[in-house]
Amino acid sequence: MKLYHYDHCPFCVRVRMILGLRGLPYESQILPNDDAATPISLIGAKQVPILQKADGTHMGESLDIVRYLDEYAGKERLIEAVRPEIQAWADKVGGYYGRLLHPRSCRLPLPEFGTQSAIDYFVKKKQNSIGSFDIHLNKTADYLQTLHEDFQVLEGLVESSGSLNGKGLSMEDILVFPMLRNLSMVRSAVYPEKISAYLHDLARQSGVNLYFEYAL
Repeated sequence: MKLYHYDHCPFCVRVRMILGLRGLPYESQILPNDDAATPISLIGAKQVPILQKADGTHMGESLDIVRYLDEYAGKERLIEAVRPEIQAWADKVGGYYGRLLHPRSCRLPLPEFGTQSAIDYFVKKKQNSIGSFDIHLNKTADYLQTLHEDFQVLEGLVESSGSLNGKGLSMEDILVFPMLRNLSMVRSAVYPEKISAYLHDLARQSGVNLYFEYAL
């Protein structure tokens, strides 16, 4: 199998998680951010992740891929249930955390941003969506105040370091871990104790890298 993805993409991290958690071998293909031709040729749209299955066919949509791979692995399945409080947390933080992440991700030494044209493509697309990166960088303290308040909410929902619900790996982990992982690129983000333990435990279990050494 082969995974087409970006390192910074939280939806791609969902797929990398299940591949790592289930011990499935795969070829990693990180695309330049400005490469539209490849994904369009595979699934008809410029989006990742894209999984090339063992039979040579391709599929997109991260959660569809996660469920496919979870079944393909033939092991213990992810728990489907997501607590409403977890979904509400993910929806709330997902509404603003791109303003912290987008101005930073293209400044990290990531393969998808290996050329100036790839960086320029990303910056133009995201600034058209959220506005000036410089403005958002200057508002980091304001965003972090909100994030730290939301961290306190999540801290009360973490049942163990090995899984959010304390009962076993679930779709809660697939939703929340990629968000926490990407926030590790924000230097001044302070993780409460239980969230920090969870983040590092899931990174170890899944083999997904964190960004603390590159944080801006």
